[in-house]
Amino acid sequence: MFRGINPLSLDAKGRLSMPARYRQQVLDAAADQLILTVDRDRCLLLYPLPVWEEVEQKLIQLSSVNARARALKRLLLGHAEECSMDASGRILLPAPLREFAHLDKRVVLVGQGNKFEIWNEQAWQDWREALLSSQGNDNDESLPDLDLLSF
Repeated sequence: MFRGINPLSLDAKGRLSMPARYRQQVLDAAADQLILTVDRDRCLLLYPLPVWEEVEQKLIQLSSVNARARALKRLLLGHAEECSMDASGRILLPAPLREFAHLDKRVVLVGQGNKFEIWNEQAWQDWREALLSSQGNDNDESLPDLDLLSF
């Protein structure tokens, strides 16, 4: 399980250095095969390949008639990129994905159990503060087939 919040820095080439405490877990879960994609909250999602393959199958099975389902498929599947961790524990974040999430030098790696989120540090702080000040007001409408996904 990937847990915790880790402030990190990207190097000049756009690489993230995976914290040492997660490296073996990532290797065990994915044999160094990872998938990076985007999220609606303007962060990136980093999945071990076996976890991503389960999510991918669920996404593929969503209705192509439903506009929200189609949009979600386009977003997650269309931006999915294979990546790997090098011998030093670094992961190259492709430039288009870094641009999407507005990632610069300072980022935050957020454990989400079966995956990580990668946020621009200021965006993460803003999102967290907005959540804490909203007192639970959630305006998202429920869509039954999307609610079944555990991604």
